[in-house]
Amino acid sequence: MSIEQYLSPINPDDLGYTPSEVAVTLGTRITAFTPQNGFPDLPSHGLVLVGVGEDRGAENNAGCGEAPNEIRTYLYRLAIPTSDTAITDLGNVIPGQTAGDTYFALAEIVAAVLRNDSTLIILGGSQDLTFAAYKGYELCNRILNIAAIDSRFDLENNDEITSRTWLRNIIMQQPNYLFFNSTIGYQTHFVGFDYVKLMDSLKFDAYRVGEMQGDMTRAETLIRNSDLISVDIGAIRQSDAPGNGYPSPHGFYGEEFCQMARFAGMSGKTSCFGIFEVNPLFDNHSQTSHMVAQGVWYFIEGFYNRKHDDPLLNPENCLHFIVRLEEHDIDIDFYKSKLSNRWWIRVPCDNEELRSIYSSHLMLPCTYADYQQAMQGEVPALWWKYYGRLNG
Repeated sequence: MSIEQYLSPINPDDLGYTPSEVAVTLGTRITAFTPQNGFPDLPSHGLVLVGVGEDRGAENNAGCGEAPNEIRTYLYRLAIPTSDTAITDLGNVIPGQTAGDTYFALAEIVAAVLRNDSTLIILGGSQDLTFAAYKGYELCNRILNIAAIDSRFDLENNDEITSRTWLRNIIMQQPNYLFFNSTIGYQTHFVGFDYVKLMDSLKFDAYRVGEMQGDMTRAETLIRNSDLISVDIGAIRQSDAPGNGYPSPHGFYGEEFCQMARFAGMSGKTSCFGIFEVNPLFDNHSQTSHMVAQGVWYFIEGFYNRKHDDPLLNPENCLHFIVRLEEHDIDIDFYKSKLSNRWWIRVPCDNEELRSIYSSHLMLPCTYADYQQAMQGEVPALWWKYYGRLNG
């Protein structure tokens, strides 16, 4: 079944090009689904872009379905990030009769891109589309980690899939393909302590925005460990991203968002990067769409600077350190990339069947501080959390 049936073309003339810009802009490196050129071939090991103007699941943010082309207007006009940049733009998903129909179409598109070993950028639309992206991994029988850059947990108790319930609905899926979830940048005044305790009981990671700002090292490891990155633009403070139905005076700065987008692009594990909840109806001089376009640019720049230094795939590019913790009678394996100086830690799994199922998730990105902690005789917290999840 061809995914073309789910997609409508875009018209580059509507994206704000002027003749003087064409030769030097990113748009010249994008092969787009247009009425003139027809539907492009899916690349292998490439970078793919799709817009999804679905917002029927948006909570207090109707109008965010207008964002994809607004973001493209600025993205296409940015400079070319690297000499080998090449992107395939599939156009926009045709909205289904119901939101569920749109989820189905997006899941098929995500699965098609994954089967080609390519990486997908999703321009939403509302964040409930993360559920549809998850279903794409399910279609490929792929266990995945999700990282949400979000000021909330989106765990509200409602069987209907919305931008406030998508994570709960993923957790409730049976069989379940979600191995681990991280929330980066939550704000306690939005979520309350009960939900913080719930995330901890699920053995998921959750970090307040204040814990991330000033030192993005931990955010980098969480993003590097994730297959699917879901960004709620409401996690960015209102001064930098006013185009949202529920803006907050607090949150990440635009520069921090772009930094995290580059982390995602550089991660050899990340295969889907979605940006949601951008609402042109509330935007000030298209400031939010412009900032998001720059974030996508940094993702693209990171993608084309991947180091291919994952210890599981390229052990020859890493140094191996074994730290003996006598008090706990365990050895902990650390790996340091010779190409990027990034660190990983291996978590053992006692169950042979689970070890086979979760083989790609047993090597965790970590920090040099985690290695130093082990050298002091302490077991790093993330090792305990993953070990408990695998062997508990």
